[in-house]
Amino acid sequence: QVPLVESGGGLVQAGDSLRLSCAASGRSFSRDAMGWFRQTPGKARERVAVISWSGDSVFYADSVKGRFSISRNNAENTVYLQMNSLKAEDTAVYHCAVGDWVALLGAGRAEYWGQGTQVTVSS
Repeated sequence: QVPLVESGGGLVQAGDSLRLSCAASGRSFSRDAMGWFRQTPGKARERVAVISWSGDSVFYADSVKGRFSISRNNAENTVYLQMNSLKAEDTAVYHCAVGDWVALLGAGRAEYWGQGTQVTVSS
């Protein structure tokens, strides 16, 4: 199992910003899509943002468009999620995922999942 380690979560006020990072180790993921999903208790996991291996293609959930930005550094095997203008409804555990672009965008299936980092936004 290749570990994906997320960091950057925390407790912030509405309107603040956070930057999540996910570092992958074990092998290069420069040819895999990477993404961020989030989950709150009692709700289905939500796809937040996905980026292709080259970074040329990105997907954002409607709920985060214009506020969140996904990027990656293939040399460092890392994917980032810059979250601006945070809202209380963004509160969730954010999970990093690595896998096939179609699978991540379709069924939300990933080859690897991170343990998650908690983001809490107080209103």
